[in-house]
Formats: sequence, C-alpha cells, structure tokens
Amino acid sequence: MADYQVQDLTPAEVAKGIVDGRYLLVDVREPNEVAAEAYPDAVVVPLSTFDPHDIPDPEGKQVVFACRSGKRSVTASLAAQADGLAFDKHLAGGMLAWKAAGLPTRTGG
Repeated sequence: MADYQVQDLTPAEVAKGIVDGRYLLVDVREPNEVAAEAYPDAVVVPLSTFDPHDIPDPEGKQVVFACRSGKRSVTASLAAQADGLAFDKHLAGGMLAWKAAGLPTRTGG
C-alpha cells in the first residue's frame, strides 16, 4: 500500500479556511450524528457508505474531512487518496475539538 499522509488542521484553521473560501468541509459522520449536531457549513458523506466520488466538486477549494473525534476523517482521507484524489486534510480532534474551541454548531443536519 502506498504511503499516504493526512495533514492535521486545527479547528481555528478549518474555520478560517471555510470563511476565506479555501476549504470545503466534508463531514463523514452518520446521519443520526449529524442530525443531533452538525458543522455549520459541511457537506455530509457518511463513512459507512463512503465513496469519494459522492463529494461535491470543491470548485477549487481544498477538501477537509471531519468526524466526531478525528479517526473516521483520517480513514476517509486515506480512502480518497487511495482512489487518486488529493484530499489529504482533516480536522484534528473532530467535533469534540471544534466545540472545545468554541466554534458554532447547528442541529438538524
């Protein structure tokens, strides 16, 4: 297997990148998790049925994966890279770190 790397980004880096229009946040949590608490500006592509080609065209933005704690986002990034996509970034610490950093969430998925 090729040696893929996943770059850790902090919640602050991701939030700023979204505001600046540089990042597309892709939440790989399951629909029930997203319904309970969601990232404000993410698209949802659940890891359980993950196909990197389900990710919308980032239109020049860099894709950043996110989940609850940062494990599934790494898995998704590695899967996307194995499929030939250069999606090598994730939100380190996931939703737990996002909330700990005081960043907003929304309900309803």
